[in-house]
This record gives sequence, C-alpha cells and structure tokens, in this order.
Amino acid sequence: MVEIERKFLVTNRDFISESSVNFRIVQGYLNSNPERTVRVRIKGDKGFLTIKGKGNDSGMSRFEWEKEIAISEAEALLPLCEKGAIDKIRYNVMYENHLFEVDVFFGENEGLIVAEIELQSENESFEKPNWLGEEVTSDERYYNAYLSNNPFKSW
Repeated sequence: MVEIERKFLVTNRDFISESSVNFRIVQGYLNSNPERTVRVRIKGDKGFLTIKGKGNDSGMSRFEWEKEIAISEAEALLPLCEKGAIDKIRYNVMYENHLFEVDVFFGENEGLIVAEIELQSENESFEKPNWLGEEVTSDERYYNAYLSNNPFKSW
C-alpha cells in the first residue's frame, strides 16, 4: 500500500506517438488536505475512490489505498467534492521496461503536462525519454490535490 513515484515536467509532445493507450480522467477531492487526500475519480469507464497519505521527505513515497467503485457511485460522489475538479487526458507510454503516465491537463490547469513513473524502490534506476524534463517530485504544486485548489493558470 505504498506508492513510490517520481514526477517530471514534459518538454514536448513526442510521447503521444509513443503512447499505447489514452483515456480521459475527471477527478475531485472530498478532502485535499496534504496529510490525507480522499479522491473520487472517473478513469475512462471506471470509477475509483482513493486515499493517499502524506509523502515522505523526498516526496517519492506515500501511503495509497484505492478501490474500484461503480461509475454511477463515482458520478454521484463528484458533486460532493471540493471546488476545483481535475480534467486531463492520460497517455500510457512504455519506455525501456517502465510505464510512464503522462497527463495533459485541461480547464484551469491547461498548459501543464506532467509525467509520472511508479517504481519498486526509491533507488530504482530508469532511462529517461527525450521528452522528460525537470523533475518536480518534491514540489507539492504539481500534486493534483494542490492543482484542484491552486490551478496552474493562476501561478
């Protein structure tokens, strides 16, 4: 139940042609407190409820619990969420045996493109594709819960 991931800004759109699949994600937060976020998500044709704990000092590791729920339940919960829904298209890109999830944001976060990679350990090495830019793992401004309250367009 521990998620280990690193986040990067994306420098160009080459990842789109390398993507194996993409889908729309709409999500809201029942609680966006960084100590314990509670998220409702519609990912394609599935619903999810996710609880995340506070990240460690590096920002790479934190508790995560996720449960698939009926899409009708997710649709019913979204209106209860705090103001500031996240709307994005996620592209899955396999690169050198690692999955990169690249999010292209819309709405108040339009213009932001962030890539995430989940790892087995904080020390795991991986090859970086040419479209991967500055690492922002420890910068909380790039967490979706933060973006829901402080949109990228207002920075």
